This record gives sequence, structure tokens and C-alpha cells, in this order.
Amino acid sequence: MATLAPLAYLIASVCFIMALRGLSHPETARQGLSFGMSGMALAMVTTLLLPVVSSYGLIILGISIGGAIGYVIAKRIDMTDLPQLIAAFHSLVGLAAVCVAAAAFYNPEAYGIGIKGDIKTASLIEMALGTAIGAITFTGSIIAWGKLQGVISGKPLVFDGQHKLNAALGLLLLFLFVMLCSTEGTFYFWAVVLLAFLLGIMIIIPIGGADMPVIVSMLNSYSGWAAAGIGFTLHNNLLIITGALVGASGAILSYIMCKGMNRSFLNVVLGGFGGEQDNSAATDMGDRSAKMGSAEDAAYIMKNASSVIIVPGYGMAVAQAQHALREMADLLKKEGVSVKYAIHPVAGRMPGHMNVLLAEANVPYDEVLELEDINRDFAQTDVVYIIGANDITNPSAKTDTSSPIYGMPVLDVEKAKTVLFIKRSLGSGYAGVDNPLFFADNTMMLLGDAKKMTEGIVKALE
Repeated sequence: MATLAPLAYLIASVCFIMALRGLSHPETARQGLSFGMSGMALAMVTTLLLPVVSSYGLIILGISIGGAIGYVIAKRIDMTDLPQLIAAFHSLVGLAAVCVAAAAFYNPEAYGIGIKGDIKTASLIEMALGTAIGAITFTGSIIAWGKLQGVISGKPLVFDGQHKLNAALGLLLLFLFVMLCSTEGTFYFWAVVLLAFLLGIMIIIPIGGADMPVIVSMLNSYSGWAAAGIGFTLHNNLLIITGALVGASGAILSYIMCKGMNRSFLNVVLGGFGGEQDNSAATDMGDRSAKMGSAEDAAYIMKNASSVIIVPGYGMAVAQAQHALREMADLLKKEGVSVKYAIHPVAGRMPGHMNVLLAEANVPYDEVLELEDINRDFAQTDVVYIIGANDITNPSAKTDTSSPIYGMPVLDVEKAKTVLFIKRSLGSGYAGVDNPLFFADNTMMLLGDAKKMTEGIVKALE
């Protein structure tokens, strides 16, 4: 089997590449998942059949426990909780990298990288990098999970001198790298681990709620590089290739999202973006009142429109309103109304969150358009139907320099003739920023549960 392993690993690598290609579009996503699962199954079986593997009892026990936990979680998890689940899984990859590095550091003979007290320098460098990236991924993902779950506030946590402190910690980490590789001291190994844990926290806490999808993507990249580090330690080429694929694809996706949001990619890597501004100077809403409406009002307005653009957000995911939304769109199209969907790059809590939900409701792919493809259409649109989105439609991002979301491209929904805005209340969005769109003359607020309100509109249309 040892002679066939490289070929099997090569086939598995090709499957992973095909998986990434398939996941790039909703129409081929299922096929991409099939490639990914097939490649992983082949990789696991090949590894288990290698001559160096002997402790099958512990391996099977670990696979059984982990597989059972994963199966239960996958069956029970709600679509709205997927972002925090992904963040939690990222943390486990990072922790695994730290554990493998620790095992190799204390028993290098088992990994073929030397003997205790005389580990190869190249292996020490790989170990230090893998440990640091894994530790940063672990604590960073825990903080991201907390923000997404609501355990930690979604508002940016910033303070004076934060960037200087992060830079100092980074330089200290580099010094510990050098000392670890030159002395192979146990103190320096655990100092690297603890300092990287701290850096993971410091990098993620300044991230505001509106920017969390970018950081989820970046943590995905970190977990990939951590896995690649494990591959170097274990001398496993497939793990190196797979980790590099995940790391590179996650970094590219983060770069694309940062470019689309007018954010600095370097600031994403270093932490503390999208939250440097003082939110205390947010736009004053004063005593302005919002125009309230009902499901019947919304149904009448949309039925008599010639074009409607639907803007989904996290509120749609929470209410699981995508199926009712599809039913409403179908009824409008029967009345001769043109219906499109506008997707913002950071709508929801992770990249592609809204696309997944709309695909689940069998919304035609050609009706779902990205920000850059549809933003120019709002000025010629009769009605915009915003369902549970807030920060991505907030015009403060274009006008209020003190806003935490200033500079982030938003959907130009305010340019439409009528804006129908479904929201539970007039409170601020996930980023903690008030939205002046609520009080615009062409906006009608439909306060309530997104699913119930949409179902009420469907009933009125029928």
C-alpha cells in the first residue's frame, strides 16, 4: 500500500481541487461537495492502510466519537447557526495543530525529525509556524464564535494604542521563534503557544459585526495554513496540499471580499479593521418618526409595481423566511412584475450565506445578482423589499465619516421609488449603527417577524 499511497493522495488532491471549483457556483455546489467527500474518504482509507499505522483501536475510537458528534451536530444545526458552527470548527483545526506540534516537540523520534534536544532546525521552524498559526486560529475562532453567537458583543472593541500593542506582540512572537529554533527550550515553545493565543484574541476583538463574514473567511484561511503545518510535521504530502488549498482559497476569498467592501486586506490579517472610528458620533435620529405599514399595504404596492428588488439579510435567515419569500416572488411574477434579488458580499454572517438559503428555496440562479451587478438598477426600480437586512442598506456608510461602517459599499436601496423594510424593531443592526433609511420619506416599515410578515403578504396577494 505504501507504493500506491502517493497515487491515491494525488487522486484525492484532484478531488479537493474539483470540490473548490464546484463550490464556486450554486449550480455545481452539490457536485463539488461530492468530490470533496470522495477525496476525504480516499485520503482517510489510504492513510489507515499505511504500514506505519498500528494503533487501530484508538484511531477507530477517535473517528467514532468525532464522527458521532459531527453527525448529531449536522442533523440538529439550524441554517442560522452555520456561521458560528464554522467558526467553532476552525478553532478545532487550530487546536489540533498545536497538539500535534506539542507531540512532535516532546517525542521527535516518532515523527522522524530528530531526537529530544537535537531536533532539525527546519522542523523547528515548521513547528513554530504551525503552532503560532494554529494557536491564533484557535482563540481567534473562539472570539468569532462568541460574536456570532451573541455571547460577546458584535461591536468593535478598540482602545488607544491597540495597533502598536499588536505590533509589539508580533515582534515578541518573532523573537520567541528565533529563541525556540536556536535553543529548543521548552519555555520558549509554550511561550510561543501562549503569546499566539493572546494574539488571536487581540486580532479579532476589534472586528465589527458588519465585517464578520470577512473574518470568518480569513479564519478559514488560517485553519488551512495550520493544517499545512501539521502536514509538514507529519511528513504527509496530502495534508500539506489540502491545507495549502484551503489556506490559499480562503485568503483569495477574503481579498475579494475586502476589495468589494473597500477594506484593507492587510488590516484583516493584522486585525482591527472596520472599527477604528468613534461610534459616539453616529447620526442623530432626533424625534423623526417612521412610516408604518401592514402586509396588506405592502401587497398592494408590490402588486401594482412593474419591478421589485428583494434584499435578503440575516433576519431572513433567523426567521427561515426564504420559502415564503420564493412563494411571494412567484405570485408577483404571475402578475407581470419583474423580480430580482440583490446580494451584498457580507449579507448574513458568512460568505454566501444568503445564496445558500435562496438556493434551498429553489430561487432561480439568474434572478440572484451581486452588489456590483444590481446597484445601478435601484434608481429605476419601483419597489425594494428589504427582509431582515440592515447594515448593508445603511446610507450612513456613504455619508457619516464617524460611522464604523463608513466606506463599506452598500446597496443603493434609497434610490428606489418605494422601500419596504421588514424588521422586528427600529433598533440598530448587528454593527450597532442606527439606520436613517427607516425615516426616509419613501420608506415604509413593516415591523414584525420576517416569515410571518411575508406570509401575510402572500395571503394578501392571493
